[in-house]
Amino acid sequence: MFKIVRREEMADGTVILNEIEAPLIAKKALPGQFVILKVNEDGERIPLTMAETDPEKGTVTIIYMVVGKSTALFKELQVGDGFQDVIGPLGKATHLEKVGKVICVGGGTGVAVLHPITRGLKDVGNDVTCIIGARNKDLLIIEDLMKSASHDLRVCTDDGSYGHHGFVTDVMKEVLDGGDIKLVVAIGPVPMMKAVSNITKEYNVETLVSLNPIMVDGTGMCGGCRVTVGGETKFACVDGPEFDGHKVDYDELMLRLNAYREEEQKSHDHYCNLRKAK
Repeated sequence: MFKIVRREEMADGTVILNEIEAPLIAKKALPGQFVILKVNEDGERIPLTMAETDPEKGTVTIIYMVVGKSTALFKELQVGDGFQDVIGPLGKATHLEKVGKVICVGGGTGVAVLHPITRGLKDVGNDVTCIIGARNKDLLIIEDLMKSASHDLRVCTDDGSYGHHGFVTDVMKEVLDGGDIKLVVAIGPVPMMKAVSNITKEYNVETLVSLNPIMVDGTGMCGGCRVTVGGETKFACVDGPEFDGHKVDYDELMLRLNAYREEEQKSHDHYCNLRKAK
């Protein structure tokens, strides 16, 4: 069993943080990589990108949104409980090098995935501006961690309840207009990553996006994470999860991502109804 040693509820209880004992994974994991979790013998395999690792404590931290039956099961686990299986690290690690001025853009739970990458880019000597956003103040996560991981943190909310009133792309344009940006890393909802990539293409700035939301089994066997990048078929879990944002077919990606959304919701609702009945 992989025991949970710390648990937090964020974003009105819809986003959960679990710090999990997994010493072998913590020792090897690099920014951008993910793990596969399984709650019990009958559980579904869920790939989640690590938000933080602590080799000394031997722990990895995941942050996830409750959207289906499996994540609803995850949410029930408390400190002292554990996952039956945690497998990893998997996926290709982020390529970290000193390039100069960098912008890291995160939205929703994508901010958690962005955290180790932002910190890694700062640690190798880049000047990092981080822009994070959510629909409102209550849905923002790990603001303090992102502040320490970057040189300049900008916060946005769609409704103006905190920080800049508007989208992360508004602030990103301002920073791009300042000139000499060498790299943009964007992780979050697919429409956000598409919008960021469209803008940075105009500025001719290299852009990385993470396609972790589309992963299913995490090993490339199921084919559920197929995506077209630069006219070629790639698998997000084994070829990525990070890709050139200017080459991703976002329209195809969104269709595939939403293919089972209705079934996912039905499964979640059925499970919750059963729980209430008890």
